[in-house]
Amino acid sequence: MRHEDYPALFLDADRASNLHQKYFLRLIIGEYVALFLASVFSLSFLHGVFYHVLYAGALFIGLVILLVRAFQKPEQWWYRCRALAESVKTLTWRYMMRATPFEGSDVEAKTQFRDQLHAIFRENSETARQITADWSGNAQVTDAMTAIRSRSRNERLAYYMSSRVGNQREWYRRKAQSNRRSAQMWVGISAFCYVVGGAMALSRIALPTWAYWPIEPLIVVAASIVGWVQIKKFNELSAAYKVTAHEIGLIQAGADGIIDDAKLSEFVNDAEKAFSREHTLWLARQSD
Repeated sequence: MRHEDYPALFLDADRASNLHQKYFLRLIIGEYVALFLASVFSLSFLHGVFYHVLYAGALFIGLVILLVRAFQKPEQWWYRCRALAESVKTLTWRYMMRATPFEGSDVEAKTQFRDQLHAIFRENSETARQITADWSGNAQVTDAMTAIRSRSRNERLAYYMSSRVGNQREWYRRKAQSNRRSAQMWVGISAFCYVVGGAMALSRIALPTWAYWPIEPLIVVAASIVGWVQIKKFNELSAAYKVTAHEIGLIQAGADGIIDDAKLSEFVNDAEKAFSREHTLWLARQSD
């Protein structure tokens, strides 16, 4: 299932989520950079009007970024657009697998699918105004979706296991490892800043006349790293993703007992509920 084979609503919500995420993280980085520059200017290694204007400018830029973040709340639009995209994706897989409520004829199922898309769109009308229009010309029920739905039960099951369940399990496994490595790396860098800052503080005993010790910038870097780790929630997400990967592994074992369309429908709906549950928990964690 290629990315562009999903409904247009998913594609636009997914792109909007990614854009709001990038915008939010760039604002955070910009604010940290402004604080770092202000801490460097606080060393007063130069003098003059222009120098102090730059010093004040760094602080004002940090203030502007803080206010933009506070009023625009791009992280909220990131989460909401992601929730919309994932809701459409879950609906798409249920439709393709002929799972309840899409087990009827193709005409009935397509009508039902479009009705549910409209319902999701209306329920998220405020979020819908934030999504992009890059894919608005694409179909909501694509040829790939129709082709997968037309396959036999065994073929649909095999496709679902590899392209949905297997894909999700691998994604969560990789993300768990990636978040754990990131947490370890950033903690190590922060600890290094503390060690170097402490060494510089002690060095002042031996060199009391040297005024340009960059201790304040190191403190800002260490504090920024702590804030970054809290925003990204590396440790928390690593643990959550690891648990979800194991849960998906247990879901995979349930495919062995599928002998008819009703069992397949039940299996798909149970699996999609598990995926949605993890996403809902993720959304709640990010909104804390």
